[in-house]
Amino acid sequence: MSHWLYNHQWHSAQQGIGDLLLEHELPQQPPKPEKDKVVAFNKVATMYIRYTLVFRKLEECYDQMVHPQKRRLIRHMLDGTIGRILEMKQELFSLELLEYSYFDDLLTDMKLTPADVELPIPRYFLSENAKVLKEREKLLGSILAQMEAQNDTKPEEEVTMTTEEAIQLIQVHERARQGQLRARFMKDIKLQAERDKQSELRGHPKLDKTMAATIIQKMWRGFSQRRAVEAMRAEELVFLGMALPVVKSQRHTAAYLARKTEEKRHGTQEQYEKEYIEALDTVKQRLEETEGPDVKEQMQDQIRQWFIETRDATGKFPDYPDEEEGGSEAIFKKREELKADDNEEGKGKKGKGKKGKDKKEKGKKGKKGKKGKKGDEEEESGFVLAPSNFVPTLNDSSLNYASTWQDRDESVNLLQKHDVELIKDAKRVEIEAEIRKQVDELMREELKNLKLAIEKDKGKGKKGKKGKKGKKGKKGKKGKKGKKEKDLTPDRSIEDLYTELVREGIIVKCPKTRLSEYVGEYSFLATTLRRSGIEPMPSVYDVKRLVTEHCILPMGSQAVHEKAPHIPSLMITGPRGVGKKMLLQAVCTEVGANLFDLTPANIADRYPGKAGLNMLLHMVFKVGKAWAPSVVFIGDCEKTWMKKVPKTDKSDPKRVKKALPKILKTLKPEHRVQIIGVSSAPFDAEVKGLCVMYQRIVMVPRPDYASRYVMWRAMIEWVGGAGSISGALDLSSLAKISDGYSAGHIDKAVTSVLSERRVQQLRRKPLTASEFLAPLSKMDPIYAEIEDGFKNWFGKTPLGKKRSKAVQGGDADAGAKKAKKGKKGKK
Repeated sequence: MSHWLYNHQWHSAQQGIGDLLLEHELPQQPPKPEKDKVVAFNKVATMYIRYTLVFRKLEECYDQMVHPQKRRLIRHMLDGTIGRILEMKQELFSLELLEYSYFDDLLTDMKLTPADVELPIPRYFLSENAKVLKEREKLLGSILAQMEAQNDTKPEEEVTMTTEEAIQLIQVHERARQGQLRARFMKDIKLQAERDKQSELRGHPKLDKTMAATIIQKMWRGFSQRRAVEAMRAEELVFLGMALPVVKSQRHTAAYLARKTEEKRHGTQEQYEKEYIEALDTVKQRLEETEGPDVKEQMQDQIRQWFIETRDATGKFPDYPDEEEGGSEAIFKKREELKADDNEEGKGKKGKGKKGKDKKEKGKKGKKGKKGKKGDEEEESGFVLAPSNFVPTLNDSSLNYASTWQDRDESVNLLQKHDVELIKDAKRVEIEAEIRKQVDELMREELKNLKLAIEKDKGKGKKGKKGKKGKKGKKGKKGKKGKKEKDLTPDRSIEDLYTELVREGIIVKCPKTRLSEYVGEYSFLATTLRRSGIEPMPSVYDVKRLVTEHCILPMGSQAVHEKAPHIPSLMITGPRGVGKKMLLQAVCTEVGANLFDLTPANIADRYPGKAGLNMLLHMVFKVGKAWAPSVVFIGDCEKTWMKKVPKTDKSDPKRVKKALPKILKTLKPEHRVQIIGVSSAPFDAEVKGLCVMYQRIVMVPRPDYASRYVMWRAMIEWVGGAGSISGALDLSSLAKISDGYSAGHIDKAVTSVLSERRVQQLRRKPLTASEFLAPLSKMDPIYAEIEDGFKNWFGKTPLGKKRSKAVQGGDADAGAKKAKKGKKGKK
């Protein structure tokens, strides 16, 4: 049973969260500050890896489980786990002052592979917003189609010519056609004559039908025998495990059947979800009909009892609490608190003597502590995990799981439909709250009537208390709100603004690119290089992971984005052809984001003047916030902060220099909008302005040998098909020869070699590595000096300076502390 398998996986993930909460997040004693940064890093990195393992299990459970109530709890846990992973990433960043974190030695110790801790992109990012995304795509497609139709219907220039010129043009074309036909006819005659001549020279006698049939049979038998031998050899290699089995039909593969099963489960999820939502209403109606009257009567009796008890104790009826104070619920809370206080009074008297002694001891300790304050501060200085926004979420989910699902008997619910008893428990609380409001209104009137009746008996008349009127005035007095942004388009709808931005070319259609298409391999030498004093360059795998952490995971979920570390802007930089725009497209595709293009060249002739620029930015961010998630793309972002713009550049790149930082401050955690700049020459810009605008920098390096090997294989298979790589193609040599070339270079080389004609010839003529040398030789590689230029530029950034100080000053600080301790010992 598949549901048993995923229940077991869920239990395993929940056990992992429970262990993390007990060991690190909610320990019985507060953790001591860790002075050794290496130990602190290993601790945080281990937690990060363990949370990643839990995240992978929960993501698969949420995607494949069909029980609607379980899926809601798993989703809550999944959001909490994603948020905690992002917080752990922030802790690693603060410890090392580096965007990239390397823990290959920890993976070896934990007996894990890089594939085990690869961050998956939750499939619900797109599946749960599929309808909205389809409608948005349809709207974008219709606007673009209208624009194309308008361009096609533009009146073409009429060509005027005389009758003689028209006849002459027709004659020219007709003569050309006849000449082409005659040339083809003569060519066929010539080829036939050559064939006859060749046959005469060879001296082939004319064959009768029997001889011809014999020769054909001989050739066919030889061919069929050779093919049979090749098939037997291939079968033997498969049997020995030296080759993969060839699958004739994709419909019989395990992967195809697994995909079909997953699609079937997704359909079942939708069906069960509809049934669950319908059950919420039907169960609530039944409970209101059956249990509602009894609940109402019981509440009224309890409140009347409270009236009588209060009158007996104080001599008058009490004041009924307002809705703001909680109504009758506040009454029962107070009564419970009074009972609890009464029970604790006896215990408190016994412990008074002990408290006095404790206070005296504390006083003595306090006096001693004043002397040793400085020493304590030195001892307490060190690394401690920052308070988390997601640990309470994980703790609540764990308690809910333990109380509801851990020991629940589901032997009857084999189809994994919703549990009616759980719905009843939840709806009883809702019904009780609704009935309480009705009862409060009735009992307020009843209390008022009782008070009036007693006043009549005493002869006091109908003088009501007017003290409560002041509360209305209090309601109106609210704290001063911050200044709101001025809405420049109050009368226009979001759809209208969206249409205008599409027509102006600001909102563009993003090509469908999955992050999995950005192929690369993990680097296993990072920690070894660091121990040797060499700072390693990140691998393609590291770049993918960082983009997932900074862009995709926070942008995909509103619950995560509101509480996770906020990164409103980010810059992707690196040499040309390394895949910076592909990463941007992958971010938009994976989360279903709108793409706004504010590249200087794209907005050069649009919305002129300061007022026009303000209107453009207002429209972009208004639509982006309303129809989130959204990505604002700025290509060649270094041009905005260049010291001197070349005279040949007519795009006015400094136009948005003052406006963008102001808008960046208005982006809050609840706005799923991210500004992503792309730059191939960041060293041309002012470092300070660029780093203020873009809070995080993702450096994309040249691919290393392992990544190039994977790229060659993947790109050849994408263009030429699965059978395009044979034993004749030496991929290892290709990866070695292409050192210094980027993914863009490799892609161009593959597409130039694998033309349609060459793909058709692959069965007869397999690919060889030498075919790719010619196109590669025509391209300029990325030299090591260019990569060194990016390293030097990063060293000048604020983060790079902090990192270099931390690396250089770590040993000096350790030496200074030892010297101080030595001096104290001498004294």
